[in-house]
Amino acid sequence: MSEWLRLAGILDFCAVYFTTQLVRCAVFSFLLIGFAMLLRKTVFSEQSFVKGILWASFLIIPFLGRLKLFYGNETLGRIVKWIDWGIMTCLWVDRIYIAGILTAAICIFGKRLRFRRTAAGMKKMSFGDKQIYVTDMNVTPFTTGLLKPKIVLPRIMLDCYSRDELMTIIQHERTHIRLGHLWCGFVWDILRCLFWINPFLSICRKCFRADMEDICDRVCIQNSGRTAQEYGLMLLKSLKLLRSEREDVLPAATYAGEKEFADIKRRIRKIAGFHPYRKGLCAGMTAAAFMIIGLVLLVIQTHSYARCNENRDIIVYQYDGEVSVVSGDTEVLSRMISYDDSFVYVDREAFEDFLHRNHAEGEIYIIFGGYYKLPGVGGAAEACFYENSREDRIVRIPYASIRDDWVYVLCKLL
Repeated sequence: MSEWLRLAGILDFCAVYFTTQLVRCAVFSFLLIGFAMLLRKTVFSEQSFVKGILWASFLIIPFLGRLKLFYGNETLGRIVKWIDWGIMTCLWVDRIYIAGILTAAICIFGKRLRFRRTAAGMKKMSFGDKQIYVTDMNVTPFTTGLLKPKIVLPRIMLDCYSRDELMTIIQHERTHIRLGHLWCGFVWDILRCLFWINPFLSICRKCFRADMEDICDRVCIQNSGRTAQEYGLMLLKSLKLLRSEREDVLPAATYAGEKEFADIKRRIRKIAGFHPYRKGLCAGMTAAAFMIIGLVLLVIQTHSYARCNENRDIIVYQYDGEVSVVSGDTEVLSRMISYDDSFVYVDREAFEDFLHRNHAEGEIYIIFGGYYKLPGVGGAAEACFYENSREDRIVRIPYASIRDDWVYVLCKLL
């Protein structure tokens, strides 16, 4: 039974440890999404590729939870201390947050899974050298799946579109695949799950998808050999064929197409303003953006606490009916206490004088070494009992190390 209790303790620790980090990251996500939306509406309002690249900055959010900045800044330190205290003392907060992640994951990825199963049951056919799936649903073409993407076309398009038009539509979906937009949507959904307390990540999903569509439209126009006008007319034709107010389409469809006139109008406006772009410049901007993100992540890693940090603190406790701290002044205690892998060495005369000056009575325990995950959040330490009846100048106290304990090892790995 004790092992089960220890396992329950680990689960509680995990809830506290990860909730602490995720809440800090979520705070940053509010700031970053506000900044990104401001840039989209002002400086980069007409820069489709740059707006798309902006969303990549959210890749840094999950790595901000262990920043030393939270402890080095006095104002932030007080806020973090207050939040950490609330998370560690009110376990229901941690459980609610973890339950929120699981609920969001079930809702978001459950819909994806159901839609994938629906697409797998659609009729498969060859179109040139490409395989497509045909649906009777009243939707614009879309692509689903990550490792094995499936391009789905409504049957009405196969009946009403020319072969060249269908090739352009299929090329549009293949461009989404080639540019990695399906993976981008997948990562965005993971962020929505982890930081579900930030509703703007879900609200701005529409803007995220719109930017991906604008990029895909521009690439397709330039590569298709069609004019922007021809491409726009084909989009309007699909609106006439497929526009419906039905809501029976599973929302997990990736890039299932806009169903509202306002979205089509926005795309048409972007297409009407199309001008050729330099592929090399766009590729260079994308590479530079990811290099910058990589450098930022390196800086974050350099200025963050490690996953497991060695603890050099020494603390002396007393037990005389209740547990209390005699001293946690490591600098002072280290002058009279040292330790290795098997023994603790105590300068008896200096330590007993220290205990007398601090009015320490009852059983004396020395806590030392071990590790911590974050300051004040998670960790373990070695311990030994001090017997003051010895006459040796240096008291050598053996102790059973916890380093081989499975709980110790598991917590270090988290």
